[in-house]
Amino acid sequence: MTEQQGTSDRQHTASSEREEGIRDFLAGALPATIADLTDLVRIPSVSWSAFNPAHVAASAAAVAALFEATGVFDEVAVKQAVADPQSGELGQPAVLATRTARNGRPTVLLYAHHDVQPPGEDADWDSPPFEPTVRGDRLYGRGAADDKAGVVSHLAAVRALAHEFGDDLDLGIVVFIEGEEEFGSRSFADFLEQNREALAADVIIVADSDNWNVDTPSLTISLRGNVTFKLTVETLEHASHSGMFGGAAPDAMMAMVRLLATLHAPDGSVAVAGLTESGEQVPDSPEALADFTRDAALLPGVTPIGNGPVLSRLWAKPAITITGIDAPSVANASNTLLPKVSVRLSARIAPGQDAAEALAALETHIHANVPFGAHVEISDADGGQPFLVDTSGWAVTAAKRAMADGWGVEPMETGIGGSIPFIADLVRVFPEAQILVTGVEDPDTRAHSPNESLHLGVFKRAILTEALLLTRLASTPIPE
Repeated sequence: MTEQQGTSDRQHTASSEREEGIRDFLAGALPATIADLTDLVRIPSVSWSAFNPAHVAASAAAVAALFEATGVFDEVAVKQAVADPQSGELGQPAVLATRTARNGRPTVLLYAHHDVQPPGEDADWDSPPFEPTVRGDRLYGRGAADDKAGVVSHLAAVRALAHEFGDDLDLGIVVFIEGEEEFGSRSFADFLEQNREALAADVIIVADSDNWNVDTPSLTISLRGNVTFKLTVETLEHASHSGMFGGAAPDAMMAMVRLLATLHAPDGSVAVAGLTESGEQVPDSPEALADFTRDAALLPGVTPIGNGPVLSRLWAKPAITITGIDAPSVANASNTLLPKVSVRLSARIAPGQDAAEALAALETHIHANVPFGAHVEISDADGGQPFLVDTSGWAVTAAKRAMADGWGVEPMETGIGGSIPFIADLVRVFPEAQILVTGVEDPDTRAHSPNESLHLGVFKRAILTEALLLTRLASTPIPE
């Protein structure tokens, strides 16, 4: 045996022992890790402007304390960036923790968010949204998966590294836990600019996505973008008696319904000229349509909309949804013609299309299809860019190998129908960084919906995957 072979064998043995130590540590620490997650879920950190910002501040402080206690970081701080330059309004508090790389090792940025969606009506939950509850193999609660489990998966992986490496840890680590992702990441770009040097990394892990199922991990390689706005239709100066004027005077609700109907073809596919599709079609597996029907919870007899492979409809084609409407409730309905109706329109745009281009296409379509000369207004527009991962990088290869080792099965490369708009900002500010989109969700998670939950087996395997990946990056100089 040559000296070089002997050194290589010793390094391989040391690496295997270290990874075995990582597995043992995480297994023993899992109950405490779940307890940390439940403590965070109890904090109602809804970042929307109508909710108490003190809860988001309390959540940020709790997250900062957890990462500070690992002893890994040179600095841990709660920071805010300017969300509105004109008013000077600050964004919600984020946590930023940094550790400098040594001896040629890479720096990894770990991203998640500690804010959550509003809970909705308590009556729609089987257990209170902010009282984390375990039923079977799932932990229920708002934010249990999206994305406080992402926060704690980073925390658990860092703890494992601290236990195994101690003072010998050379990996650079940046932890960025955002506080307003569910409210549009409005100060995100400014936060990046104000903390550019601290956030710079070779690899960025965004733990805010899902997995193929509870037994198979996914690496997300494409994300649709989004465009949202408020659409208002007016037809009358004031409400009028429906018996006196109905049948001749156009009410705003009828005009709105007819206008919205032009957005889709008879099969439910988007019918707006200028909204493009991604060039690559995603073939269906034999069970894809059945899995979709189950996972989307279609009622008996309800059929999917659109055309082509179902995965392409979700990952590579646009979608338009009306997510809210301002109109009298059924309980308060009177026999009047409505003079004015507003809706919230949410469009998902395919990878490869610019969000501003998509908004312009929607505006053109709406103005071209207004019925009865109704007056329309488009306001409160917001958008986020789609994203495609470069799968040729060394970090993607390392991540997929860690997933296979952490889960015991090969990972899937998948697209996501949802959007993570801030990734476009990460690409713009850190163009050389390799971005990995991972997560702890699964088809039954119901993120944003009542009874959101985390599968604890997925949680365990996701933590192990990240810990293995970080361990290997900590043991290897930056590849050429």
